[in-house]
Amino acid sequence: MIDSILHPFMKYPLVTAFLVVGLITWVAMVVGKKGTNNRIHGSAIAIVCGLILAYVGGKTTGGKHGIADVSFFSGFALMGGGMFRDFAIIATAYGVRMEELKKAGLPGVIALCTSLVIATVVGAAASYAFGYTDPVSMATIGGGAATFIVGPVTGAALGASSEVIALSVAAGVVKSIAVMILTPFLAKIAGLTNPSAAAVYGGLMGSTSGVAAGLAATDPKLVPYGALTATFYTGFGCLVVPSLGYMILNALFG
Repeated sequence: MIDSILHPFMKYPLVTAFLVVGLITWVAMVVGKKGTNNRIHGSAIAIVCGLILAYVGGKTTGGKHGIADVSFFSGFALMGGGMFRDFAIIATAYGVRMEELKKAGLPGVIALCTSLVIATVVGAAASYAFGYTDPVSMATIGGGAATFIVGPVTGAALGASSEVIALSVAAGVVKSIAVMILTPFLAKIAGLTNPSAAAVYGGLMGSTSGVAAGLAATDPKLVPYGALTATFYTGFGCLVVPSLGYMILNALFG
């Protein structure tokens, strides 16, 4: 009987992945709302749960794809891939009113550029301090300090080792979780009360997932504006860090 129940889930692993994520998200949202009064958004709790499951899956199977290495959860390999990730990022833009976004104007652009430079420099400095002193590693970990997408893109473009790419992802994930948890507490100080402020904040923080979850816990109406500029941040970082960023680091440390 158990086999007959599990068979559909094994046959359609992507459906199983969506079901599991839906259940985790629902539980996380309830915990965030009831347990923390929305001070910690359910998205942050769900991401932490996902990281724990990935760790358990990797340790249990000895594999390299986290929970997807468990056959029952193999659908996560597709669900967690680049296609669905990019679709989710792009989808955040559809709630934007362009007249509101334009109000961010020059401050949004300055925030985006300044934040990307600072994040890359801090990440590269941390890389150097911990013994990864070659320009490729410094650029990759610096990109990871920007976002957990920029790091792997930079590492793949420059031929970084899998160890360095993993470190860049870890740096980006830590930043993302920090942004989503701290945003509601800092919202009043940062003046996150209107779309223009949210757009500038998204460009300043850069982490699409962190900004979206943090703003959702602050004011859901602000999410599309912060997420859109944060997405620009990610795309801009993927373009600049492997090229200009690497060339500068190579000139200084190569």
